Amino acid sequence: MKATIYIDGACRGNPGPAACAAVVLVEGLPEKEFALFLGKATNNIAEYSGVILGLEQARRLGIDEVEIYSDSNLCVQQIKGAFKVSSDNLLPLYNRAKYLLGQFSKWDIRHIPREQNKRADALSNLVLDLHKLVSQA
Repeated sequence: MKATIYIDGACRGNPGPAACAAVVLVEGLPEKEFALFLGKATNNIAEYSGVILGLEQARRLGIDEVEIYSDSNLCVQQIKGAFKVSSDNLLPLYNRAKYLLGQFSKWDIRHIPREQNKRADALSNLVLDLHKLVSQA
């Protein structure tokens, strides 16, 4: 079974309160949406966390092929091997993402413009908005 996954990370400040989201689409199944509040993090950490969240949820759904779409060119190019991971903070997340990708029979990751990633972007920002409301209560 194959899934299309749209991922995003959001950060208010860099670093600042951060969240990530993944939208998992599988033909014939309802859309699955996942989002997490990450606490204080950088935008790149939030983006990688979105990849990891999407991959973990796809495995739980029994998916064996994934096509990932992200508006983070850095994240996409690092996972593809075109860019080196030089940040000590990103290396564990990169390694986790690569480990998870190795559990799929086939995978691809592609960079898309932010305008084509609206649902994942909206979910990650919704988590930040909700966290702000709850923390002010």
